[in-house]
Amino acid sequence: MLIIGQAVVRDILDGDDARVVDLVRQAYLLHEQGRSSVPHSVFLRFPDRPRDRVIGLPAHLDTDPPVAGIKWISSFPGNLAQGLERASAAIVLNSMRTGHPVALVEGSVVSARRTAASAALAADLLTTHRRPDGLALIGCGLINQQVLRFVAGTVAPPPALTLFDTDPARAAAFAEAARALLPEVPTTLARTAEEALAAHRLVAIATTATAPHLDLDACRPGTVLLHLSLRDLRPEAVLAARNVVDDADHVCREHTSLHLAEQLTGGRDFVHATIGGLAGGQVRLPDDDRPVVVSPFGLGVLDLAVAEHVRATADRRGLGVRVDDFLPVPDAIGASAGSPKEWQ
Repeated sequence: MLIIGQAVVRDILDGDDARVVDLVRQAYLLHEQGRSSVPHSVFLRFPDRPRDRVIGLPAHLDTDPPVAGIKWISSFPGNLAQGLERASAAIVLNSMRTGHPVALVEGSVVSARRTAASAALAADLLTTHRRPDGLALIGCGLINQQVLRFVAGTVAPPPALTLFDTDPARAAAFAEAARALLPEVPTTLARTAEEALAAHRLVAIATTATAPHLDLDACRPGTVLLHLSLRDLRPEAVLAARNVVDDADHVCREHTSLHLAEQLTGGRDFVHATIGGLAGGQVRLPDDDRPVVVSPFGLGVLDLAVAEHVRATADRRGLGVRVDDFLPVPDAIGASAGSPKEWQ
């Protein structure tokens, strides 16, 4: 078993955002071709703590070589008040030859970067014909920090930046970091989410909202919204938009905005395209001025694609901690369980 902590994960991924976007693109293309297995995620919830949850995302991706495993990721929003990260995660990778677990990878860094890479890929695909006049970020946490860096580095630096968070101090701290990253880009703090929605034609929403609270009336025609937190938009807003998902079966669950829209209409005709379909050129969106809402559930194959890249790189460089006696060996099993004669 190779154990790869966050410092090694960062060392491998830092400065390689374009590679992460390419891994995510390839994972989407393989998924679109049916070369993946992505069971529905498992949600572990706690009756007396409705905001907290732990999610298991098992997956298999038919890369060369193929990869299988699971991401186990928690979301405890109360951590933020204690100075801790909201999310923590671990990814287990399994051998496709024996089924044995072969690597344990710190997963929160992988998860944040593949989410941002997915957002940057969608932004690139949907704004190729007309680059946005700026970027608005609603929610000033880790995910939108990564979205800003990935969009700036792999699509184009935004001409202007507008930020909104329900915590003004958090928004101010984000603005300071953004100015350090992109000193030439003017940065504005919005007073309301609606003001941020109206500011630019590219918007990323990454909050801890558990119930819909936004409509799209303030948006400019043709605005592209990266709806990463999945529960911010009222279902009526979803139905009034052109909708892009990674996988409709996955995103229309667990009371997401799209799930609520499906419950209102009894179907999924409001879903117009997938990210993989757009990336592969098989589908096009309806040609009109309605906002485009991108709602990626976050498929486990994305985590596995990036985590396998981390594992292979760490193995090649001799990084991480190898535990050779993690799994029992046959002799040890026999010694601890007794001989066949003793079982009789």
